[in-house]
Parts: sequence; structure tokens; C-alpha cells
Amino acid sequence: MKMNFDIERVNIFVTIPLEYVENVRNAVCNAGAGIIGNYTCCTSATKSLGTFKPNDNANPFIGEKNKMEYVEEEKLEFVCEVDKVKKVLEELRKAHPYEEPAIEIYPLIDEKYFI
Repeated sequence: MKMNFDIERVNIFVTIPLEYVENVRNAVCNAGAGIIGNYTCCTSATKSLGTFKPNDNANPFIGEKNKMEYVEEEKLEFVCEVDKVKKVLEELRKAHPYEEPAIEIYPLIDEKYFI
């Protein structure tokens, strides 16, 4: 079975230090992410342990250059319409404390293609 479909929404994941989760959540939702039907600000968060080692060229928000860091984080995920992704990512980066936030974006297939 061959399927042709347009990607209208994506799912975005980002890891955030615990004390900054609300700032980032508010920023992405205010920029138009997290809308599912008649609901706004729809997000999900999972606690995680982030690791990283800043190199000599880094300007780390947490930790020291060339030293492994372990940080309690939350992985925040939310849906976003494709035409809002650029603005949502701009606002996410403004609210996020890290120099290089770990952001993942996955295309979503609307369930209408399976009905």
C-alpha cells in the first residue's frame, strides 16, 4: 500500500534543567506550540539525567570546560504546526539557558491518513 501525505505537524523534544522547564514551556506555548484540538499548552515532561562535556570552545551555562557533567533535566515534548516551528524554536532558544539545547524534531502523520 502506497501512502501520500503532507506533514502538517511535528513533535518537538527538548531537554531542560529542572528549574527552567516552566520558562521554556511558557515560551513555546505562547509562540503557538502545544495545541491539540480545543486544548492549548499541551506538553509532556519526563525526568532524565543529562550528560555533557564542554570542550575548549564552549561557554557552558552549567559546569566546566573539559569536565563531564551530570544534570537532572526534564525532556519536554509538544506538538507544533509546521508553519509555527521557526517562531517556536526562536522563543525556545531565548528561554532555554543552555548555549546548545538538545532539540529533536519528528514529523507526525495525521490519523486521517489511516481512516
